[in-house]
Amino acid sequence: MNTDPIADLLTRIRNASSAGHKHVEVPASKLKIEIVKVLLQEGYIKSYELKEAPKGNFQILRIVLKYDRAGYPVIRKIRRVSRPGLRKYSKVATMPRVLNGAGVAIMSTNKGIITDRVARRENTGGEVLCVVE
Repeated sequence: MNTDPIADLLTRIRNASSAGHKHVEVPASKLKIEIVKVLLQEGYIKSYELKEAPKGNFQILRIVLKYDRAGYPVIRKIRRVSRPGLRKYSKVATMPRVLNGAGVAIMSTNKGIITDRVARRENTGGEVLCVVE
């Protein structure tokens, strides 16, 4: 049993991109889909799709990874910040700036799963889920 599905998602993306795979498949959930939507909006992945599992009544989230012209993955680093054992919350004033704005922090707020830039613009804090560089 996986106790941290977000960490599992990030680890699968990290491992697949470092191995040079074109895509990665993970079990789908609403939270994972929202995180992947943010990654797509920020340009870290090419696309994603939901498909039915061959056996069972659950869905699989297929993420198509993105690479630059030299063949390096666009996602250089992706790490989990807030964990089930130690939640990390941030106010607007103390919100992390990843690589001075070149990276992105994905946050869970009362307005949904958004980036740190959107959270600053909307003046809302929340739980810092992960950081992407």
